[in-house]
Amino acid sequence: MGKGGGCVPSKRRLPIEVPDQEPSLQETSSAISSQNQITSTNTTIPVQYNPTLAVKKCKIFIIFYSMYAHVELMARRIKKGVDSIDGVEGVLYRVPETLPQGTLEQMKVPQKGNDVPLINVDELVNADGFLFGFPTRFGSMAAQMKAFFDSTHKLWMKQKLAGVPAGFFVSTGTQGGGQETTAWTAITQLVHHGMVFVPIGYTFGAGMFRMDSIRGGSPYGAGVLSGDGTREPSATELALAEHQGKYMATVVKRFARPFSLAPGEKHN
Repeated sequence: MGKGGGCVPSKRRLPIEVPDQEPSLQETSSAISSQNQITSTNTTIPVQYNPTLAVKKCKIFIIFYSMYAHVELMARRIKKGVDSIDGVEGVLYRVPETLPQGTLEQMKVPQKGNDVPLINVDELVNADGFLFGFPTRFGSMAAQMKAFFDSTHKLWMKQKLAGVPAGFFVSTGTQGGGQETTAWTAITQLVHHGMVFVPIGYTFGAGMFRMDSIRGGSPYGAGVLSGDGTREPSATELALAEHQGKYMATVVKRFARPFSLAPGEKHN
């Protein structure tokens, strides 16, 4: 079960000894008398609070690439959903840009803010779960996100991310532009790392079946239709993104380690 594995019986527990025969009434009375004498001499020892054992929040890294802000808007809404679940915190990260500045200017790509830091590959081991967001490029992830996954080879060699839950959210230009295939083809990245793919299925309910308006998203994860880049995410698309954040947070809590880490300690 992921990195945590749930609660397991302690290997330090002493074996239970079963007597060959029941004790006599005289032996039982003598034992009770001795126990009462011991109890009367016991003193209460106060338990001191150890801050290193304080409960830590599970962290879901929401790592995205967004060229025209559509994926970023979903990422922020996903964080809202994650943060709404007690004991879980969403952390936003960008992946590095690979296109030269001159090309970005010709494509009229807006400047990125400084409130979301770039992800460092070495930080990935500190996450309890992942949600990766990216636009499509001919039915698969954008090159910027692929370059980021390619840079995780050192973690792959030691399987440092094995068992960690992960999911996807995407952006496409049209309804048939890869809402499913963009996430589907990205699963290979998780498989090689040994991560656990978490789709949302149809847990969003009736909103997954409505046909009265166009929307992005699929059982693989939340999605937005960007059109020529000027279309804003709809209320339904943003609601689906928030739902994915809540859903993933609930799953991660089930996978979380049964104990807390001391300050500065990292996942193995």
